[in-house]
Amino acid sequence: MPVSNRMSMVVTVLMAIAFPLLLWPLFVHSLQKLYLSPQWALSLTIAIILGGLINIPLKRIVRERPVWSHPLAVFALDSAIPSWLIERRETVIAVNVGGCLIPVGIAIYQLVQLQPFGAEAMWGAALATLIVTFVSYAVATPVAGVGIVMPGFVAPITAALSALIIAPDHAPNVAFVAGVMGTLIGADFFHINDFIKTPVGVASIGGAGTFDGIVLAGILATFLAMP
Repeated sequence: MPVSNRMSMVVTVLMAIAFPLLLWPLFVHSLQKLYLSPQWALSLTIAIILGGLINIPLKRIVRERPVWSHPLAVFALDSAIPSWLIERRETVIAVNVGGCLIPVGIAIYQLVQLQPFGAEAMWGAALATLIVTFVSYAVATPVAGVGIVMPGFVAPITAALSALIIAPDHAPNVAFVAGVMGTLIGADFFHINDFIKTPVGVASIGGAGTFDGIVLAGILATFLAMP
């Protein structure tokens, strides 16, 4: 197994251990800064994690040549459990519930909450989103068998810094909007042709290689932008 794959496996195991101890409280605490009650923050955290396992098919593209799909390919664990590898004659374009639909819903709610603060807050959110979109588009990469992949830390840091500079009075809310929408638009929608061309069984918008980018971009950006 290549060194990069072994490192990915180690990171995956560490994340699985760290999530209950660190990331779970971080998710809940961050969401509470977004005009959400503790109960809603906890419920949405659970929904995002469980929803990450759910893809809603949108379109099927027939392939002349077979493509391969593995549910753990994004974690570089496809070689560890080769029996899970699936041969397909089509690419399914899908939308991920936890990595797309729920974060986008929260982002829209943030825009509604920002609206009473006037055009300055709304333009701040738009500009920050534009910056994250550009950066996400630049760093996202199509990977055969996985889909679109991007470093999970780039969008959160970009969104947090943009929000702190552009809209310091509403930094957490602007950071979440920019982190989620900018990553979704830049990494997924602007790479839609790569989705179609990349040999992958399931191309999930907001899933696979961009799940951590979108979800962590929103949650971590909010946390970093807290006063």
